[in-house]
Amino acid sequence: MRGEFSRNQRKDSEGFSETPDLEFEYSDADKWTVELSELYSYTEGPEFLVNRKCFEEDFHTHMPDQKWTELDSVQHRAHAMRLLDGLDVIGRERRLKVARAILYMAQGTFGECSSELEVQHWMRYNVFLLLDVGAFTALVELLNMEIDNSAACSSAVRKPAISLADSTDLRVLLNIMYLMVEAIQREEPTDSPEWRTIRETFKSELGSPLYNHEPVSVMLFGMVTKFCSGHAPHFPMKKVLLLLWKTILFTLGGFEQLQCSKVSKRVALGLPPLPEDSIRVVRSMRAASPPASASDLIEQQQRRARREHKALIKQDNLDAFNEKDPYKADDAREDEEENDDNDNSLEAEPFPLERDEVMPPPIPHPPSERVCFPKGLPWAPKVREKDIENFLESSRSKFIGYTLGNDTDTVVGLPRPIHESIKTLKQHKYVSITEVQSTKEEEYLKTPLSGGEEELELCATELLYQGILPSLPQYMIALLKILLAAAPTSKAKTDSINILADVLPEEMPTTVLQSMKLGVDVNRHKEIIVKAISAILLLLLKHFKLNHVYQFEHMAQHLVFANCIPLILKFFNQNIMSYITAKNSISALDFPHCIVHELPELTAESLVRKMYTRMCLILI
Repeated sequence: MRGEFSRNQRKDSEGFSETPDLEFEYSDADKWTVELSELYSYTEGPEFLVNRKCFEEDFHTHMPDQKWTELDSVQHRAHAMRLLDGLDVIGRERRLKVARAILYMAQGTFGECSSELEVQHWMRYNVFLLLDVGAFTALVELLNMEIDNSAACSSAVRKPAISLADSTDLRVLLNIMYLMVEAIQREEPTDSPEWRTIRETFKSELGSPLYNHEPVSVMLFGMVTKFCSGHAPHFPMKKVLLLLWKTILFTLGGFEQLQCSKVSKRVALGLPPLPEDSIRVVRSMRAASPPASASDLIEQQQRRARREHKALIKQDNLDAFNEKDPYKADDAREDEEENDDNDNSLEAEPFPLERDEVMPPPIPHPPSERVCFPKGLPWAPKVREKDIENFLESSRSKFIGYTLGNDTDTVVGLPRPIHESIKTLKQHKYVSITEVQSTKEEEYLKTPLSGGEEELELCATELLYQGILPSLPQYMIALLKILLAAAPTSKAKTDSINILADVLPEEMPTTVLQSMKLGVDVNRHKEIIVKAISAILLLLLKHFKLNHVYQFEHMAQHLVFANCIPLILKFFNQNIMSYITAKNSISALDFPHCIVHELPELTAESLVRKMYTRMCLILI
């Protein structure tokens, strides 16, 4: 799951930067302001004022000389219901104006706010108000109507170039739905009991087949496959994927909820508690170096060959060679590492690709700056019952010459060290939920009639799996197709899908500044799509594995069939450090900063200077 990246770098005593040490902050999502800003592309910036205008025209018609922030809750509710009634009109233009007014409410009625915190406060208040009057159900119905709009689909298919204007209705609806899900799932300590009740009710409804007899996530998966099939190329896919991710995250739960569910499920199955919290362990582990590219490997092999050749110099020339040897400091460092390895070989031995044969050796830290990591393995050792059986069988065959099958208690005739080994293995015996589920399935298959019916808990994960099961292969292929199109090393092909339909303006840029701004927007657009799809796949795999291991295996099997592994390797087949540390954003244009503060004058020179300054800060 993509969380925040904190870019910390090692420095020597003189302050020169070395290879950056990327420390991942594992979390379900980024900061709320970042998640809000990534919903909008920079080409959508002018639409903020259009939404405000649509709201104020209707609001001042019914309540002249009034401000939204000065009304009481009864007046707020009355106007929200009036807007909701306006969504039932037949005219498309009138319906779009009302939807834009509702979107302005979900955006926090920013025209009357003076700070970002104030915008966020009114955003949450308005979203809970809209949900309470039934706005989400109406939005789902309108979205279904737009999905089935054959006229819009056929018109988009015939167009040679699709732009932002072709998805206006869909984008407005998806924006409101995303803001509602994102705002409601964020828990705050100051939330009232009424809001907490609304949140739990909405969470259960969102994961249940109440909307069009299927969960909302299944409807969004259908939009993804329809887009990839070429029947609806105008769908704003970034917004669909973001809403799909947030819906799955809200209904199924994130890392913390997953760990709690795992603990409670082990208790229900009568299994001992978990030896550790995997998320906390991962957060405390040191960062790993990125894999080296093929060119780096070849270069390092050539360097090693030259070093071996120089080592064959005559004995009387060794002293002179050592004075000029550029690798002498490296060798001394290697001796230090070997000494450290003798102290703790399990913890200090790096992965072969991380040693100095591939990456240049880091400059040693002063003693005060050296980072201390806990010694030993980060994970508690786990031993299966089968491992103990295999060890006993091999020991009996070796020392006694007979076997006892699955008996793990009889140790008669075995040497004393074998007894100690068996005792140690049993101390770390671990029975996983997967083993229990597999054993139960085998029993059901052996005795289908006398075994009784399998107990099935209709939780949110089970309901989602039942909804996507009939078309699971198509869903996985569609997600990977979009992921491939968003890969940084992918080349544009005529037969590939167009994922830039909801970022390209109607009129292409004519100045250098507009071209640079659009270029940043396109790269940012691809990064957000990669983030959303990665989060969707990871969440589904983790929750399906906890719900039932065969669900996880079924989904993983179709991912493998769709060449998911080569696609992941495609992302690593580049300068991964540059890809991770790249900053494809313009902070002045991010929401809600751009609607509260006065925008500075952007020029091509200032944009280049900001990007250059940002790169220098990353490399310091």
